[in-house]
Amino acid sequence: MRNVFLFIRRYFNFLFFLVLQIVALSFLFRYNRFHEAAFLSVATEVTGRLNQKYNNVEYYFQLKKTNDSLAKDNVRLHQLLKENFEAPDSARKFITDTVKIDSVKKVQKYVYMEAKVVSSSTSSQANYITIHRGSAQQVRPNMGVAGSQGIVGTVVNVSQNYAIVMSLLHRQYKVVVKMKNSNDRGTIEWDGSSPLYVTLKDIPKSVKVSKGDTVLTSQTSSLFPANIMVGTVYEIVDDKSSNFYTLKIRPSTNFFNLEYVYVIDNTQYDEQKRLEDSTRKKIQ
Repeated sequence: MRNVFLFIRRYFNFLFFLVLQIVALSFLFRYNRFHEAAFLSVATEVTGRLNQKYNNVEYYFQLKKTNDSLAKDNVRLHQLLKENFEAPDSARKFITDTVKIDSVKKVQKYVYMEAKVVSSSTSSQANYITIHRGSAQQVRPNMGVAGSQGIVGTVVNVSQNYAIVMSLLHRQYKVVVKMKNSNDRGTIEWDGSSPLYVTLKDIPKSVKVSKGDTVLTSQTSSLFPANIMVGTVYEIVDDKSSNFYTLKIRPSTNFFNLEYVYVIDNTQYDEQKRLEDSTRKKIQ
């Protein structure tokens, strides 16, 4: 306290001058409209810039919350895509009095669930992704996984709160896809050389293919709804000894910065799998 009084005593004249200056300026700005307007203009500009800086800092610390909110909104929008809904091919049922009963009922075949990526790899021959969503959150093996840009892989193992996804960048991963322009189907696989490219095989040479053509998921896939982005044609390899192209595809998903993905539940997968397995056993 003694130091405070000594400071005031030492700089009394200067402090008194500042007080008088502030009082004088307040009278000037309060009773002179021109100066008041100029002061308010400057004050508004300074306040606006300070608020902008503050908002930028606050926005940075709110990014996680914003990302979580966006992921939930994307899931809600994905649920509304028409590719998620299917109806039986038989549109009518007849009974004895020949009255037509409309039995068309569209059901949601695919359900999306958001998940946070907690670890991933791109540098090995067998790349996997770990997501923070498991059996307690309705995830099970053989579910497709996609990101905001395209397909990512397939769930191969789950614990209570986590799941392991076999990445598209895995030597054993294969998925049926189609060319957007012609609907011709082929199989995507990875040769293990570069994480920037995958290979599309079994596209006939009778199909017109150009660099930059889009590759989408096929309706014959049991893991993904149709028309999800897979990638674009980067290079066409014309093998003279084969009737099929080998296409070098650039995946639409950036596997180096995955943060959120969507686990896709085919609600009719088990029924389809049981029917196909029982049919194979009967044929054998």
